[in-house]
Amino acid sequence: MEEQELRGILSNNIKRCRLKKDMSQLALAEKVDISTNFLSDIERCKAWISPTTLVKLASVLNIEPYELFKADALLSDTEKDILQQYADENIKAVLSVMNQLREN
Repeated sequence: MEEQELRGILSNNIKRCRLKKDMSQLALAEKVDISTNFLSDIERCKAWISPTTLVKLASVLNIEPYELFKADALLSDTEKDILQQYADENIKAVLSVMNQLREN
């Protein structure tokens, strides 16, 4: 995985989690004790964060630090439902094809 891809995952997860908690950048930045400009740069993939800031962000967002690096960790319930439905439909299609192959 490239550094830029990792930054993208981190920034998306921070922003998604912040919005899920209905927090402004200002509110989150104040709680983490960083500037709003720095948080904005993080969310736009223009800045990298220290381990200390990462831990503070995760703590304020009430998640484990590693979760900020998981590409699908912070999906909404609706997004998870859509993905699960898609997975279920694909499993049914694969099972149907396998059954047809067995019958032949």
